[in-house]
Amino acid sequence: MPIAIPETPPVVLCFAAGDATGGGGLPSDVLTLGSMGCHPLAVQTAAVVRDTRGADEIWPQDADVVVAQARAVLEDIPVHAFKLGYCGSVENIAAIAEILSDYPDVPLVVEPALFPGVDDSPTEDVIAALAELILPQTTLLVAGAHEVLRLAGLDADDEDDTTLLSAEEAVARLVDLGVAHVLLTGGGSHGPQVVNLLIGEGGVVRTDAWERLPGRFLGAGSTLAAAAAAALAHGMDMDEAVAEAQDFAQQALKHAYRAGMGLALPDRFFWARGKGVGDG
Repeated sequence: MPIAIPETPPVVLCFAAGDATGGGGLPSDVLTLGSMGCHPLAVQTAAVVRDTRGADEIWPQDADVVVAQARAVLEDIPVHAFKLGYCGSVENIAAIAEILSDYPDVPLVVEPALFPGVDDSPTEDVIAALAELILPQTTLLVAGAHEVLRLAGLDADDEDDTTLLSAEEAVARLVDLGVAHVLLTGGGSHGPQVVNLLIGEGGVVRTDAWERLPGRFLGAGSTLAAAAAAALAHGMDMDEAVAEAQDFAQQALKHAYRAGMGLALPDRFFWARGKGVGDG
């Protein structure tokens, strides 16, 4: 691994839903952060009943419990980055936003998780709360075209050939809201390559193209976002952190395995099994 691991690892606090499969949510964050030499703090925002084929039910955690979990560890352990995934409710979003506002100098990586698998139509209140309360504090938003369109208040049309162009317009709106950088991912598009764009206030910062791997994965987005949070926690600048995170996620997906009867799970410890070395 190219990251030099300090004796005392940097700490990343994650807000996300539980996922008993280990594919997404908090387990995904913990595995990724641990693999990249960070110490994860895990605050659960919701409980999810799911297997590798899909989710059946989601129960948002009470906002008071989320606050109590987060404040307890934050008063004890200094953190080097935050990573935010599925929040569960408007009340949780508001509570988390208030906590984050106390740490303006700590990088925040957001994976909006607008499509958790049970209800593919999150309420407008949830989307509005994310846009109003979380995005202005966000250092890096990791999202696909349809997620940035929804967060920016634009319609996403699967049949629209101009979706990418519209998504770049949406990203510009999100940057105006206060998002420092957006990693616009191309996993939901078509073609032989996945093209990701890192966009900041001045426009496109970097463009990366990756081999489009066959099949679908559980936890691809959370792996990428957690890897970016880990890299930022290690002190990398944004350009270097995004490059490191994409390489990690690509290797984890390339060496994914099917633990159950559904989607493949990223192998976040590919390197420990002698994989990924020199793959590029």
